[in-house]
Amino acid sequence: MTTTRPTRHVALLVETSNAYARGLLGGIRAYVRAHPGWALYLAEHSRHETDFSWLDGWQGHGLIARVETSETAALVRRLGLPTVDLSAARLVPELPGAETDDDAIARVAVEHFADRGLRQFAFCGDERFEWSRTRGERFVHHVTRRGGQPQVFAIQRSGMRSRDRHRLARWLEALPKPVGVLACYDIAGQEILEACTIAGIPVPDAVAVLGVDNDELIGTLTSPPLSSIEPDTTRTGYLAAEMLDRMLAGEHLEPGLRLIPPVRVVARHSSEILAVDDPQVAAALRFVRDRAHGEVAVSEVLRHVGSSRRALDLRFVRVLGRTVHAEITRVRMERVADLLSTTDLTLPQLAERLDFKHSEYMSVAFKRATGKSPGQYRRDVRGTVVPGRG
Repeated sequence: MTTTRPTRHVALLVETSNAYARGLLGGIRAYVRAHPGWALYLAEHSRHETDFSWLDGWQGHGLIARVETSETAALVRRLGLPTVDLSAARLVPELPGAETDDDAIARVAVEHFADRGLRQFAFCGDERFEWSRTRGERFVHHVTRRGGQPQVFAIQRSGMRSRDRHRLARWLEALPKPVGVLACYDIAGQEILEACTIAGIPVPDAVAVLGVDNDELIGTLTSPPLSSIEPDTTRTGYLAAEMLDRMLAGEHLEPGLRLIPPVRVVARHSSEILAVDDPQVAAALRFVRDRAHGEVAVSEVLRHVGSSRRALDLRFVRVLGRTVHAEITRVRMERVADLLSTTDLTLPQLAERLDFKHSEYMSVAFKRATGKSPGQYRRDVRGTVVPGRG
């Protein structure tokens, strides 16, 4: 005889005002759909909401919360219920939690800029948020490891946005160029683009801009459209719900954050620069990228630029840190990733579209390059979480 478990009454202290948080809520929803028996309580609110009157009289079993204010922390402690934290602020450090891996975000950003030949790097953060400070620290770390000297700017929310925007414009004007600027999130990326317009700085030729969150609305309304790192919010929210479910079943979870790496970089015009001083390398890169929808042989690249393989490989390693063949593979795998995320093509259809001889070969090469099979990558990027994957 099957025993039906009691309904779990869970409140979600997660804002609904931005794409990142809505992605978390989507992951929670995916878990609840796969594990029926939840009653969720959610009110529309912003990141810094302090009015929790909607919970007056609520008799629940647990919380999933982004604990980013002292008021939220006080409420969590007062309720004393099993809680999973979705914030890096750690205002209630005894809680277990799940969060985006800020070190991975920073590393991916530096690689994105370096792949485009940039050697100057800068970070624009928002001093209100712990995750922004951590993201900035890790960005500095990864740039410094490459021998660079990153510049850092902190947005100050003084209530005078125009004053702060002009201060940001002056900072951007003073940066050595061309430079890649990582914005701590897409809203800051939007402000950087506005400041570049004020200062008359061309994007991406002088300043290449990369945000975080892949907020489709912001990314496609900015001028130019904003490139952005897409965090795996669905998986993060799903994991948080799974963790709370285990806690409500009586399991003890150790405090601390479980970190989830990002899914991909969504490249738009704001970072599409090719800043390479070596004209032969630049010509080879353009040739590879223009033909990456089909098979590209190293011999074709060599004929195009009039070089021997050894000589061109030496130039590539000096400028980009990898060989011609490695660059061809990287760009080809970018095309595979793009089609996996934007189409419903089967693997054989996708292999045919990109001129791979066999879909099996394409799949093996893709997993070697990304660490994920094409199927797993497609599930992750589209927010389809496999039950129990955690």
